[in-house]
Amino acid sequence: MASPLVTTDWLQENLDNERLVLIDASMATVIGKEPIVYDHPVWIPGSFQIDLEGTLCNTESSQLHAFPTEEQFTQEVRRLGITPESLVVLYDNQGIYSAPRAWWILRSMGLEQVFVLDGGLPLWLAEERETVSAPVQGAASAGNLTGRLDRERVRDSAFVLQHLDDERVSVIDARSRARFLAQAPEPRPGVRGGHIPNSLNLPFTEVLDGYRFKPVSELESTFKRLAPSLQPGDGHQLVFSCGSGITACIILLAAELAGYDQLSLYDGSWADWGSDESLPVAWD
Repeated sequence: MASPLVTTDWLQENLDNERLVLIDASMATVIGKEPIVYDHPVWIPGSFQIDLEGTLCNTESSQLHAFPTEEQFTQEVRRLGITPESLVVLYDNQGIYSAPRAWWILRSMGLEQVFVLDGGLPLWLAEERETVSAPVQGAASAGNLTGRLDRERVRDSAFVLQHLDDERVSVIDARSRARFLAQAPEPRPGVRGGHIPNSLNLPFTEVLDGYRFKPVSELESTFKRLAPSLQPGDGHQLVFSCGSGITACIILLAAELAGYDQLSLYDGSWADWGSDESLPVAWD
């Protein structure tokens, strides 16, 4: 399983796999797209639920959506019964929205066998597969994984500022073009319009086709159009940003699908940069 994605067919065939840990990583608020609204919540059978704004968010940080601490992460994945041998599959109720954020948290904390369900719950429902009315509350036995954050996978404003003029480091912003150019207001109070100087704009919707990621060939073309000088495997560092660190992970995952490595997330993203008056802003 070289791809970070799994299909609904694969998941259906592996629902009874004893190594599988299936997790719903949906968020209550959706920004940047028209949300899919449900009359009543449903889950894929055997799903746990995680809270990306609670137990997997460092709520003591000044950042809106801060990476969890190693202690937070360890406590949560042990509750979920995750071990180093687990096959973790994440999904959300928007198709592709917040599951990539959870994927990157788990990857950055040391878990490699972690995947995103392409199409998520909407595709599962469209294919008329079985659902249940409640998630699993706790694992039969506690996990034994200990989180160790790889700090090269998560960046802060100091790193971005230091590398603003570094030709080997590119920041890619997943917000809409209008927000990137300060032509639309930011949804959060106290955050300036505009973007990080020298950053590139790739709205997250441009790597998706409905509920799913676009085919790899199309993603490769998208990144080549964005910056022809970027070549997979050339050592160039790509730092992904958005409004608060959620949808940046969508284009980060798309970059991995397109063959790029040396990937990291600017965790505070624009909510952090745009609210700090000491940091420079561009509008064109």
